[in-house]
Amino acid sequence: MRIAIVGQRDFGQAVLEAILGRGDAVAGVFCAPEKPGVTPDPLRIAAEERGIPVHQFASLKAEEAGQALRALDADLVILAYVLQFVPQDFATVPRHGTIQFHPSLLPRHRGPSSINWPIIQGDMHTGITIFRPTDGLDEGPIILQKSTPIGPDETVGGIYFDRLFPMGVAALLEAADLAVGGGAQGIVQDESLASYEGWCRAGEARINWHNHVDLIYNLVRGCDPAPAAWTLFNGKTLQLFGARKHPARTFSQVKGNAGAVAAIGDGSLLITAQGGQIEVSKLKFDGGKKLPAPQLCAEIGLQPGTVLGD
Repeated sequence: MRIAIVGQRDFGQAVLEAILGRGDAVAGVFCAPEKPGVTPDPLRIAAEERGIPVHQFASLKAEEAGQALRALDADLVILAYVLQFVPQDFATVPRHGTIQFHPSLLPRHRGPSSINWPIIQGDMHTGITIFRPTDGLDEGPIILQKSTPIGPDETVGGIYFDRLFPMGVAALLEAADLAVGGGAQGIVQDESLASYEGWCRAGEARINWHNHVDLIYNLVRGCDPAPAAWTLFNGKTLQLFGARKHPARTFSQVKGNAGAVAAIGDGSLLITAQGGQIEVSKLKFDGGKKLPAPQLCAEIGLQPGTVLGD
């Protein structure tokens, strides 16, 4: 099997190594151009080290991109963590077309931050989907899916690196065999079940301490480690990591106003919200280092009774 990979970063590299590891050929790799000063793309580096042709087009809609793909004489294109738009006249060049990885259970959570949003919204399950891409964003026919539960204390980092990442690599190999074997036509997505969310970035990750403790907790763990849920202290950004939730059972268990630091212990601090408290083990202040919460509180003068978010 001759495969062309379109992708980037660690996931793209893992897919490259998995394909080569089972004896298939990688005819070429397409990566987005790298901006000056950023960390070199691991997929590009891995391909170049193995003598695999690498193409970096600003847009895959360019005629040159299609020409480069046709020259590779590939059986299949695999889209492995792709942020560039892939037009149909590119996707249909290989003999067996193109398959794409998406880290959610489509048609739920279409869009670029589909790992974060299931946790933020309190979903009980997430997973990965391999599908045939169309010109609609994450809207193509589904070839296969793998599901995994979201634990009550899991973070986006844990779910992605521990499960979705390896599940996605394995599923792409399985789907590649189906595609080349003629068994991957796909099932049309049910639009009545579809949802779309855009990027989860700093604007979406800001904490509203007047929300219920469940919503705040899901936001913190759905943004841990990135983009990192945050609030304000003395007008500067304070990011929260390693959270736990403590629901209140009685009125007496709610101490302080929403956003108030209720206590600072040996390993964490407690912050009051509607319906309970959020316990936080690590903090990052004003772009500095991530530190144990009590240590950072002492360094920046954050004390019990302080109200965050103003």
